[in-house]
Amino acid sequence: MITTDLMPERVEMRAYGTMTLADCKAFEAASNYRVQFNGPIDLLFDLRSMTGYSLDVALEEWRYVRANPTSFRKVALLTDDQFVTWGAWLSQFFTEADIRIFETERAARHWLDGDSQLEDDSILH
Repeated sequence: MITTDLMPERVEMRAYGTMTLADCKAFEAASNYRVQFNGPIDLLFDLRSMTGYSLDVALEEWRYVRANPTSFRKVALLTDDQFVTWGAWLSQFFTEADIRIFETERAARHWLDGDSQLEDDSILH
């Protein structure tokens, strides 16, 4: 299950339990809507409560990143999952977005809001 918060220039998603393909599609629809009307946006993914995802979710993520290389400016991921971290690192080759992984929501929000003082709190630059 996911929750999605839409803001004018940012979409925030929180995952709980196992992420499904339907969850991915719902996130994509929300993000595409914002990009259509606002141009490139920022993303905040809170995956700390996610317990897993299926192969179809992973494949859909790769397809979506490759199909939208210029849709996102900054992507902040909150996770301690090593596979998600590796996936984020690989995603950087297919998008112009600046992708960073954070341990705290506070640091992620500061970075997304342009506060460079906490920028070094990211794990992946």
